Amino acid sequence: MNKVGFIGAGNMATAIISGITKAKMNVELYAYDVDFEKASALAKFQVHACNSILEMVKDIDFLFLSVKPQNFSEVLTEIKGHLSKYTVIVSIAAGITQEYIATILGFDVKVVRVMPNTPLLLGFGASALSHNSQVTADEFNFVQQIFNSAGISEVVSPDKMNEVIAINGSTPAFIYEFARCFIEYGKSVDLDEKVCLNLFSQTLIGSAKMMMESGYTIEELIQMVSSKGGTTIAGLESFKDSGLQDVVTDACKKCVNRAYELSK
Repeated sequence: MNKVGFIGAGNMATAIISGITKAKMNVELYAYDVDFEKASALAKFQVHACNSILEMVKDIDFLFLSVKPQNFSEVLTEIKGHLSKYTVIVSIAAGITQEYIATILGFDVKVVRVMPNTPLLLGFGASALSHNSQVTADEFNFVQQIFNSAGISEVVSPDKMNEVIAINGSTPAFIYEFARCFIEYGKSVDLDEKVCLNLFSQTLIGSAKMMMESGYTIEELIQMVSSKGGTTIAGLESFKDSGLQDVVTDACKKCVNRAYELSK
């Protein structure tokens, strides 16, 4: 039975643990947080709350570092010299590279990098994963199974883990901002806000399913909605005239650049 531990017991750690529990994976769960109440609150998932980081890392098989990138150096320094070479570190922090972790710990540690997203909280996460050469196929499959328990996962090249942040990691916020613009328009023409939220949200769900399950390309799906000389074409032309692609590309680049800044 694998022992799985979490340093940091915030929302993302809770979502991952919830997925493990719902999937009835045969594991022992442990958690440590500077706020002990957060770790102890996970008892409903049969998680053992640890009093210290060193208690956490003792004999652990998979160690999830679910802390902010700014706290990584402090956490890694504290566990240095106490971590088994057989332990797999799972990092869900933006910008923190496998090389950075190995440099601080002082040996070729097993590292799986994961870029999850917040829909993981509802079991609809989209997680990108990569690993270094020290991680075995069975170990990586086990970590992927964990993230599949709360959504879907895709394997990404280690050198693209910063770039993928703009595709799934930060994107929920971008989508929410896009949604807010449409809802604000609805309110401006005296449509009920809740009506707009419900219609737009269901449209997002339906559109996502069309992209994933219909078999049509995105271009074909656009054409299916767009009648020549119709309302949709008029709106799409406005997007084109306003440089929507350039706006999105710029947002993605700035998002990724920040990830590289955090890795230094």
